[in-house]
Amino acid sequence: MFEIRLFKPNADAEPRHGGAELLDAWRQSSDDVIWVDIAGPLSPADRETLASAFGLHRLALQDASRDRHPPKLEVFGDHSFLLFKGLSADSESIDCRTIQIAMFVGPRFLVTRHSDESPSIRRLSEEIDSRSSSIACSPGAFAARLARLMVDRYLGVLMALEPRLEEIEATVLSKGTDETLSELIGYKADLTRIRRFCHYHVTVARELHQSPAPGLDSDLHHELADVYEQWERAASLSDLYYQQASDLIDGYISVASHRLNQIMRILTIITAIFVPLSFLAGIYGMNFENMPELHSRFGYYTLLGIMVLVAGTLLITFRRKRWL
Repeated sequence: MFEIRLFKPNADAEPRHGGAELLDAWRQSSDDVIWVDIAGPLSPADRETLASAFGLHRLALQDASRDRHPPKLEVFGDHSFLLFKGLSADSESIDCRTIQIAMFVGPRFLVTRHSDESPSIRRLSEEIDSRSSSIACSPGAFAARLARLMVDRYLGVLMALEPRLEEIEATVLSKGTDETLSELIGYKADLTRIRRFCHYHVTVARELHQSPAPGLDSDLHHELADVYEQWERAASLSDLYYQQASDLIDGYISVASHRLNQIMRILTIITAIFVPLSFLAGIYGMNFENMPELHSRFGYYTLLGIMVLVAGTLLITFRRKRWL
């Protein structure tokens, strides 16, 4: 479904909202700016319409139609094609599901396509419609703002994860459970994905910052530099928290192994003490007829004393060797 906004540059009027009829109005104007937002799949007819109206390359439209593709920047004559991975969660919860967001940025047009509902695009639409921000009325400014909103979503998720990791770190040595380990493994898997996407986005943002692409001209230098810095920050935080989660998993496993070793040591010592006692009990438990000690008046008490002496000697020996 196409959602189209038509803007009059340097005018305070609200954008016109509509459908395909606004494409004709845009073609007839020499300075109007248009934003075409498409949610959901692109049909062959949609691709043909976009290619005809804006001169978009068919291969770029194919990439924009895919729901899975690494972020990238590609330049086509008078416009740029950007692919991003936006977070689909509608809050700053620890939710790392992503949606594909494609942008075609030209001198007078911005075309966005996303596979599902995008909180970042919804936020940009609200800002533009309410004129609550100072975004310049240009496709490049809209694209730069959208990129900033996307990285803010990543930073929000990462910052929400930080206190939870600190809480686990404070308790993993004393109160770690299997549920804690499962939670950490889940965070590590999420951070692996976020990390990968952040580094992809850093590469794209660096290219935009170092050599402005068509539709994203030098007037946006500060905005693009800000986007680049924020993606670098997101990548750095994702690396940091990924390493922290890995260290916590290793620490939990080390603590669990240490506890198991302590238990095994105690059990081994108990076994070592009872081996000679079992040996003595086994000897005098045999049913031979000629066993003089069995007829001794104090034989039973003598054997118990020997057992206590052996057990005590072993305990003292183990303690001196610091095995206890």
